[in-house]
Amino acid sequence: MKIGLFFGSFNPMHIGHKVIASYMVEFSDLEKVYFVVSPQNPLKDKKSLLDQHHRLMIIRMETEDNPKLDASDIEFHLPQPSFTIDTLVHLKEENPHHEYVLIMGSDNLKSFSKWKNYEQILEDYLIYVYPRPGFEVDKAHNRITIIKDVPQMEISASFIRKSIKEKKDISYLVPEKAWKYIDKMNFYK
Repeated sequence: MKIGLFFGSFNPMHIGHKVIASYMVEFSDLEKVYFVVSPQNPLKDKKSLLDQHHRLMIIRMETEDNPKLDASDIEFHLPQPSFTIDTLVHLKEENPHHEYVLIMGSDNLKSFSKWKNYEQILEDYLIYVYPRPGFEVDKAHNRITIIKDVPQMEISASFIRKSIKEKKDISYLVPEKAWKYIDKMNFYK
């Protein structure tokens, strides 16, 4: 099975995340996409991070009706901080019959050379890159595929968190089940 791995803190998951994953699984050769919830991104600040189990639960609620999308807590069980290469190697060792493809935005591709063992990732895994506003990218490597038609949305989790704190109605920017849970639990307020 060819599985796309969409890594992120998903703090919180928003409609942009769901659109990207849905597009990748429907319009590329991927058979399934996992949202890989990162407990702590080594390049990001942890202070505004919602507990990893809540972030995972939100994604599980949003993907439960779609057998092509799923949530993964694999990084919860690996040493912290989590590095993509370690997760990829661990998954491949556990499931050698699957082919794993890294899904990333063109903004992340710009800083990819700062990632731990990025050369090994390029050597051993395919990377599907979706466009992000302001981060144009050309095919830079034969293991990188630019998926150009992915719908672009200028929306970010930091914008969602800020808007919730300011008591703005962002219910249309977060998938329905996720929004209900976030609102009920008073997260980000």
